[in-house]
Amino acid sequence: MSRNYSFKALKRSIPLLILMLPALATTFLFDYVTLYGIQIAFRDFRVRDGIWGSQWVGLLHFRRFVSHPMFFTMLRNTLRITAYTLALFPLTVIIALMINEIRSQKYKKVIQMVSYAPHFLSVVVIVSLINLFFARANGLINNIIYQLGGDRIDFLSNPDIFHHIFVWSGLWASIGFGTIIYLAALAGVSPELVDAAKIDGATRVQVIRHVNVPHIMPTVVILFILATGGILTLGPERIWLMDKPLVRPGYEVFTTYVMRMGVFGGQFDYTTAITVLNNAAGLVVILIVNKIAKIVSGIGVW
Repeated sequence: MSRNYSFKALKRSIPLLILMLPALATTFLFDYVTLYGIQIAFRDFRVRDGIWGSQWVGLLHFRRFVSHPMFFTMLRNTLRITAYTLALFPLTVIIALMINEIRSQKYKKVIQMVSYAPHFLSVVVIVSLINLFFARANGLINNIIYQLGGDRIDFLSNPDIFHHIFVWSGLWASIGFGTIIYLAALAGVSPELVDAAKIDGATRVQVIRHVNVPHIMPTVVILFILATGGILTLGPERIWLMDKPLVRPGYEVFTTYVMRMGVFGGQFDYTTAITVLNNAAGLVVILIVNKIAKIVSGIGVW
């Protein structure tokens, strides 16, 4: 009886399984088949010799990277930007809670559309907007400062200001997508539970604190754990497009160094070793943060 039921359930699921095939095939092709190339990190790779024909050098590239004169500078820059980004993580949750409290559906949709629109902008467009706002000669911010009697500031060439512009522009571009995830989680809050809290005399702030926040906390914890996994793998595109020689020592991170040495330098074995090291460190961080989260809140990815 159970075997027949399982067969019928599988038969009903065939259309859904077919829909999953492209995603499974893509994941298998780009995330698992490519693992074969990791061994490049342990070889003196030569294109003409191929992977198996290249000489095995062991941990040579890893030692070369760790002993690089700029290693600790790049590590400090990477950790500073990542820590700054993670410190702003609660803002997405707060904005989602605020949007959820808006009673006017029309106004709520407008706010959602405005906050989500930057998600569709390419990195090139975002950097162009940054230049339009912060350029020293004719940027909007500098024009306002000049009209008010102040001196123009070279925001984009100041290493102390660069990190703030980079992190906040990234938050502006991604915050809309994050709020949608939390709003979807908030949609699952039981209206009966909210009504019961109001009957007991709870204010709107107390409903948010004792009903809404506990309901979305598993989602918040899981997304935070996953975000910490990229602690050493910042996306280099925006940094690369905002490249200025004066601030390069202040923003050079592991991923921009990989792009510089790999794409333009052709040192595929060396940059593969760096990528393997970064991903291994990210995995260790996820395991540690996940363990801490399970101890503190009882919530974890696994």
